[in-house]
Amino acid sequence: MCQIIAWTTSLTVSATAIIVWGSYYDWHVWPINSYELFPVFGLLAFSLMWAHYVCGALRELMGLDKAVLKRYFDITSWAVLVLICLHPGLLIYQRFRDGYGLPPRSYMSYVAPGLGWVTLLGSASWLVFIAFEFRRKFGRRSWWHYVANAGDAAMLAILYHGLRLGTQLMNGWFRYVWLFYFLTLSAVLIRKYVKRYRGHRPPGGPAHQKSPA
Repeated sequence: MCQIIAWTTSLTVSATAIIVWGSYYDWHVWPINSYELFPVFGLLAFSLMWAHYVCGALRELMGLDKAVLKRYFDITSWAVLVLICLHPGLLIYQRFRDGYGLPPRSYMSYVAPGLGWVTLLGSASWLVFIAFEFRRKFGRRSWWHYVANAGDAAMLAILYHGLRLGTQLMNGWFRYVWLFYFLTLSAVLIRKYVKRYRGHRPPGGPAHQKSPA
C-alpha cells in the first residue's frame, strides 16, 4: 500500500507540474526554446522532492521499514538528479548563448531588479541538493546530518524561490497548490525535528549533545 501511495503521489504531482506549465503557454509548446522549457524541470524536480518528504513521513507513521520504499527512492532520486541539472543548465546555456555570460551575472540580469538575490538563493539550494547526492558514500558519517539539515532548509528556500520567480505561480490555482506544498512540507519538517529533539532528551533529564547510537 505504501508503495502504491508513493508512486501515485509522485505521478500526480508530476502531472500537476506539467499541466500548469503547459497551460501557461496554452499548450503551444512546440517549437519551444530553453527559456520556455527550463521552468518545467524545476517544477518537476521540486514536486518529486516534496513527494519524497511526504512519503517518507507516511512510511514512518505506518511503522514500515525503509526497505519498503527503497526501489521507489532509487528510481525517483535519479530522476530528481537529472531534473535539477536540466533546470539551471538550460538557462545557463541559453543566457551564455545570448551573450549574457555566466552565472551569477547571467541569472541576475534575467530577473526583475531587486530579485537577483533570489536567484542566488536558488543556486545555493542547488549546491546543497547536489551535495546530498553523495549520501551513498558519506551517509553514515557523523557529520552527515548537517548536510541533511541543509537539504531541509534548501527545500524551504526553493519554495520561496519558486514563489518569487516562477512564472507559473504568478497567479491562478497553482499558487494554492504551492501553499499546500509549503504547509505539508512544514508539517513533515516540524515532526522530524520534534522527534529528533525528543530522541536526544531522556525522560527527566537535559538534552544530550550527541545522537543516541
